Amino acid sequence: MGVLKAFSLEGRVAVVTGASSGLGAGFSRALADAGADVVLAARRSERLASTADEVRRLGRSALCVQTDVTSPDECARAVDDAMSKYGRVDILVNTAGLGTAVPALKEAPDDFLRVVDVNLNGTYWMAQACARVMKPGSSIIYVSSVLGLVKSFAPQAAYSSSKAAVIGLTRDLSAQWAGRRGIRVNAIAPGYFVSEMTDDVPKDSLSTFLAQHCTLNRMGTQAELDAAVIFLASSASSYITGVTLAVDGGITGH
Repeated sequence: MGVLKAFSLEGRVAVVTGASSGLGAGFSRALADAGADVVLAARRSERLASTADEVRRLGRSALCVQTDVTSPDECARAVDDAMSKYGRVDILVNTAGLGTAVPALKEAPDDFLRVVDVNLNGTYWMAQACARVMKPGSSIIYVSSVLGLVKSFAPQAAYSSSKAAVIGLTRDLSAQWAGRRGIRVNAIAPGYFVSEMTDDVPKDSLSTFLAQHCTLNRMGTQAELDAAVIFLASSASSYITGVTLAVDGGITGH
């Protein structure tokens, strides 16, 4: 296989959670551009239609499934729908996530648990559902965060701890599902990207943080994160599993 062909996702089916907007919508477009048909899963079903239109304009098929990842039953139903339409699931990109910035002494228990339920529990239920039907050679990609690896400039105990837990989950599942199942499990740890989640971050504080801690001294772009996802989804990374790839402009190496 030639190098460029190793990155092709032709003939594969990808499930993307959090596909209604932001990074998830971007990953869906990138996967379609690389040749995959895409199952679009999100709670906000009314916003999935525009992502589906973009996938179809790239010449690929799209299936929209309203899914709350905190419900194991809804995760299982999303995979059942994917199997009914396509007969296979080859890739899962666990993008659905929730971010908060609340001082630890003011954070209500329910608010902390809500973040963990989406960012950790929800990604586990979806990975379980997909792994049950995936064939050897499939790939699961967790979207963690650079804040699972380094401290934040904002008070983000719930978000940071849930994203650190995702890294541990990635390592464990990669070991459990490598043998007979032949499923690779990796994570990406994005730094600060232009997205829905960073829209509410105070720009002055973020600029100061990037100047002090980011080697490239700027936010990342969707295309730069897409490339990492396509690499981990494709045969180009066939000897990589259990890894967390920081795509952060050098924050973790600063």
